[in-house]
Amino acid sequence: MRYSESLNHSLHQLMKQDERVFVLGEDILDPYGGAFKITKGLSTGFPDRVLTTPISEAGITGFAIGMAMRGFRPILEIMFGDFITLCADQIVNGAAKFSLMYNGQVTVPLVIRTPMGGRKGYGPTHSQTLETLFLNVPGLTIIAPSHFHNPGDLLQKAVLNEENLVLFIENKLLYPLQLLQADKEGRVDDFFVKAIRNNYKYPTISLLPARDIQPDVTIVAYGGMAPIVAKAMLNVFMQDEICAEVLIPSLIKPIPLLDILPSLSESRRLIIAEEAVRSFGWGAELASQLYEDAFNILLTPIQRIGAKEFLIPSSKSLEEKILPQVSDIEALIYKQLAQ
Repeated sequence: MRYSESLNHSLHQLMKQDERVFVLGEDILDPYGGAFKITKGLSTGFPDRVLTTPISEAGITGFAIGMAMRGFRPILEIMFGDFITLCADQIVNGAAKFSLMYNGQVTVPLVIRTPMGGRKGYGPTHSQTLETLFLNVPGLTIIAPSHFHNPGDLLQKAVLNEENLVLFIENKLLYPLQLLQADKEGRVDDFFVKAIRNNYKYPTISLLPARDIQPDVTIVAYGGMAPIVAKAMLNVFMQDEICAEVLIPSLIKPIPLLDILPSLSESRRLIIAEEAVRSFGWGAELASQLYEDAFNILLTPIQRIGAKEFLIPSSKSLEEKILPQVSDIEALIYKQLAQ
């Protein structure tokens, strides 16, 4: 099953299971089925609960918040993640705050789905990774599954089990990819995979190039960076027998520190890779928390990589210079081990 198919299947299941679930968004009706076809077939099967909306992200977010406060379980699609800036006031000063402001007497069980990321040549206003804008906002959860997770399963958990706002981030690069689920031995293609389950609802995936081997370095990445980091991990293992353990959280706010510390205690070296701009982002916050909680574990300074502080070009060759590539990850791995 592909990443996009998993999401589509789960939306159909949610609509069948719970009449409180509504899907809202721009151009989501059949035959179009949304810009990335994630809502394909929904309006045909559930015409009264799939609502196509005006092109007003602030307005439709406010409408969805109102539905959630009245007991429904709305799923709002924002066509491109870049447009989530138009929803910011409704998110920051509305949905994320109401439960806290009214002492839990009000809940806002709203899931906002949106595609983020570049590498598709869509240019400066349709290729950004902007979920980091909401990292310091209390009262919301951010989930960003990779293709090593099952995004549809995580979407169902978010819609049915969360009582407050969830931003559900889907990287565009992942939509056509097959989900990589481990067999009984924990193997997926060239990786050994396991799901780490501590106190978090949403699992972190661990990738290793070989079974039962102590990592030389730990790499943490999420969403669309997962296939890029995984390729770098395999390259350095095949070339120089360097073992990198790649940790891929599906939950990025709050940061699942308990999933990261066991690997870090073995490797004692850490690289954080993200597609968003490196400055002031998710990687910076993760590094800060680890320095506070696990400074004595580290042998070397934490290394971070992300997009350069520049707009994302439409040209593929220029886009590659702005966004982190496989070779950039490999260079950081060698840098960590040389220290």
